[in-house]
Amino acid sequence: MPKLKTSRAAAKRFKVTGTGKLVRNKAYKSHILTKKSTKRKRNLRKDIVADATNSKVMKKILPYL
Repeated sequence: MPKLKTSRAAAKRFKVTGTGKLVRNKAYKSHILTKKSTKRKRNLRKDIVADATNSKVMKKILPYL
């Protein structure tokens, strides 16, 4: 069985928690920040556990993470 390649794009975007769940950053924090409130920008900083429906596919393209 050959070794599997990790998707480098996904590896840069996801981390694995101690229990094996995937954690990701929130979107909409890169530009056009002037019209967004301070509260909204502060909440966008936080990490969030990735949705369970996507986790199965992500685990497949991140075999060694």
